[in-house]
Amino acid sequence: MNAIFNLHRETNRSWPKRKPTTQSLLRSAIFILAISLLTLFLFIFLSISTSKSLFSTQTLSTQNPQCGQIRASSRVGEKFLWYAPHSGFSNQLSELKNAALMAGILNRTLVVPPILDHHAVALGSCPKFRVTAPNEIRASVWNHAVELMKSGRYVSMADIIDISPLESASLRVIDFRDFAASFCGVNMDSTCVNDLKPGSSSLFDSLIECGHVLSGVQGNLGGCLYAVEEDCRTTVWTYENGDDGKLDSFQPDEQLKRKKKISYVRKRRDLRKTLGPGSEADSATVLAFGSLFSAPYKGSESYIDIQKVKNGDFMPFVPEILNAGKKFALERIRDPFVCAQLRLLDGQFKNHWKATFKVLRQKLESLNQGNGRPVNIFVMTDLPQGNWSGTYLGELASNENRFKLHFLREEDRLVAETARQVGKRGSRGNVHCPRQKPPDVLLYIEESVCSCASLGFVGTAGSTIAESVELMRRSDVYSILNRTAR
Repeated sequence: MNAIFNLHRETNRSWPKRKPTTQSLLRSAIFILAISLLTLFLFIFLSISTSKSLFSTQTLSTQNPQCGQIRASSRVGEKFLWYAPHSGFSNQLSELKNAALMAGILNRTLVVPPILDHHAVALGSCPKFRVTAPNEIRASVWNHAVELMKSGRYVSMADIIDISPLESASLRVIDFRDFAASFCGVNMDSTCVNDLKPGSSSLFDSLIECGHVLSGVQGNLGGCLYAVEEDCRTTVWTYENGDDGKLDSFQPDEQLKRKKKISYVRKRRDLRKTLGPGSEADSATVLAFGSLFSAPYKGSESYIDIQKVKNGDFMPFVPEILNAGKKFALERIRDPFVCAQLRLLDGQFKNHWKATFKVLRQKLESLNQGNGRPVNIFVMTDLPQGNWSGTYLGELASNENRFKLHFLREEDRLVAETARQVGKRGSRGNVHCPRQKPPDVLLYIEESVCSCASLGFVGTAGSTIAESVELMRRSDVYSILNRTAR
């Protein structure tokens, strides 16, 4: 029994402790060090992530448009409409007309954009339902406008087109540069921004960041920005037609739906009911559209179907350009002449030379009266004169007994002097900007010359330039110029 008790006591007795070896101590130290380093790395990672998040929030807040600044200025209570023009000048001009009409209906101040480089911004095809989204085209236009400022090539539409009739009709306007400077909180001379001191590129960076927000890329900003997302794929804007919400007559056909896998439905929307008083958009200081281009298509309009656009859409060039065209016609051509506008190289037109020349040939044959005097022809074309050989133009140029050709070049004194005058108009009398490049005015003077061709006009079918000239001729632009000169 004692042996049992003794055995029990022996089995419950603690075993003698071993002394820790050097190897075991080293393993413990390494383990503790690894845990410490892992904890430290985790702490650093969380700190950086938190600081980045805070920095991003602060950066975003500095990029937000300064709507409060406008409300505190002389433009308190004013609401603005800005849009994103695209493609060539004629398309941009048609969008300006639409924008002016819509700004008047919505009682908003129109932001007048610059003239964009011809291929800087593309819309796509409304009939094919393949267009750039409104927020993307707004961002592209904004970035290109800032680049024009930065490079000294900024020319406002108001420097080329006489918008004084709009202002006399009580439509408020603001230059894009003034609009951008005010809303983005940027302190700059909007008429001489290209002459800033070296190292001021951060100003342009700020404008780009602000434009990212004002383009609606990050969505609407309550009370400040309403970015219109409806485009020609889904909407036809109307006004007081009594068809708000109805389906438009032009819809994508079943073959296009299957081929492109699209499900768009085009509805007619009343502009004032949708975006005017009482709407969410009306409460925003800035109403931002994408492209405002529209054209007839299959019995409807691609985007804007407001009759007033068709009935009163003429906007003349500024007097400096009209006077230059008139001067060339009276002093250089002198005799009655026909104008030939031949677009031969760009887009679809390069494949239709034969048809374009055929129309011109028929017109000239009808003018050949056999009186021995050559027919005067003013030619405006994108085909360089060095490439006329072997074409109908080359044939006309070589037949000096029957035809006398006239044309303008960039280097002509009349063109250079007009560019200087228009550039002076653009400076608005402020400090001279030595780096500002003279505007390209050749096309506008050519259109002005064609508008007073007494023997008629032959334009390229489908060209918006031809449509612009035809509109000038119907509007009797030089009688308007004579009235304004009195």
